[in-house]
Amino acid sequence: MLKYALEDFYHFLRVERGLSDNTMTSYQRDLASYEKQLTKIGYNEWNDISRNDIMRFLYELKDSGKSTATISRHISSIRSFHQFLIRERIADTDPSLHIETPKKERKLPDTLSQEEVEKLLSIETTTPLSLRNKAMLELLYATGLRVSEMIGLKLEDLHLTMGFVQCMGKGSKERIVPLGDTAKNVLEEYMQTARKELVKKNKQENALFVNQHGRPLSRQGFWKILKGLAMEAGIHKTITPHTLRHSFATHLLENGADLRIVQEMLGHADISTTQIYTHVTKARLKDIYQTYHPRA
Repeated sequence: MLKYALEDFYHFLRVERGLSDNTMTSYQRDLASYEKQLTKIGYNEWNDISRNDIMRFLYELKDSGKSTATISRHISSIRSFHQFLIRERIADTDPSLHIETPKKERKLPDTLSQEEVEKLLSIETTTPLSLRNKAMLELLYATGLRVSEMIGLKLEDLHLTMGFVQCMGKGSKERIVPLGDTAKNVLEEYMQTARKELVKKNKQENALFVNQHGRPLSRQGFWKILKGLAMEAGIHKTITPHTLRHSFATHLLENGADLRIVQEMLGHADISTTQIYTHVTKARLKDIYQTYHPRA
């Protein structure tokens, strides 16, 4: 049956390549729909799959309204899987070999202006939870961490005296990101007061950011907090957990930071991923020109 080889592949990705849970979920989702389509046609062996079968599957994705990025991701998952089948001698040929990845639409990321960031960060820290919220947002804007990296932080990852945070990024790659004074001060206050209060009944907890029960904060929990804070700040843009990361990179480049340094801080393996932010800054400069130049 087709699914047995898939289980071997997932084991390989998790154990030998050490992929994160999010990446694993992405592979499993893509390949489950691929396997479902092939089973529906009547295939039982991976060796019987042809290039036409893969193309038919991709056309169905397109017809169902899937974006170019989603289709590209499916192709990448399918290609990795068929290469695994060849290496493990489960199949003799790779039908995905000459399938081209469609060109991705370069969608510019949503960012906040510096004024909107100031509004968002102006949180009154009257309770342990509000101080925790301010510490999280200050940390995200100061470092450009992904939300999954932030909620995965442990106490020992924070080095306030030396002014940096250590995090585990995609593909289990560790990186060190400097902290600004503002974020450092808020985090210090959070550690000294709010966190101690929140973990009163769960003192063994090692996660840096916790919920009201002293347990690690979840991605969904943070998403709800962020939406609420944006609403309170009067920000009506679509805001996602990645918005502060995008804003961090854009504002650094707008203020003259080197692209390679920004790449390093964001943990991008390829500089072309970071280059999208140069398009954002150019678009913003154009807007400013149109707004303020008397002859625009």
